[in-house]
Amino acid sequence: MKILKLNKLSSAYDISSTFNKIKVDHKICLKVNTDLNASSEILSWFEQINQTLMINQKIWWQCQTLLIEGFANIVEHAHNNLPRETPIEIEVCLSNQQIEIRIFSQGKPFDLEKELRETSELEDNDQERGRGLKIMSAIADKLSYERTTDNRYCLFISKFY
Repeated sequence: MKILKLNKLSSAYDISSTFNKIKVDHKICLKVNTDLNASSEILSWFEQINQTLMINQKIWWQCQTLLIEGFANIVEHAHNNLPRETPIEIEVCLSNQQIEIRIFSQGKPFDLEKELRETSELEDNDQERGRGLKIMSAIADKLSYERTTDNRYCLFISKFY
């Protein structure tokens, strides 16, 4: 498994967020191949964001779930017909009030809002597919999937704590 890392741990600067403008205390970036086996490496990398601000355990577990579920969806759906070497870039920004996760893909367009409307609620969903998006929607404070200016797609996840 080849994992390409772009590790940046930066402090206190502003970024424009899909949700709002926040003061970012830390930002980290990682680039991995389209491979579900990278999940444990992603979680290990993600752990460094919790070293500076010990986030409530429940919120931290939810953020880990959002990250891995989002990554798995990109691998299994957006990149399902792309070579394993196709990169997926992950960016995490931490402020004193929220975590923003961006997962950049090169896959197909996807109407997240439509899929969420058409997927059964969790308690009524006994299908093998579709539950992950509902879980993400229930846990995240903001969830979107949009085309970027460089013709990629960004799965944006925001969680306040």
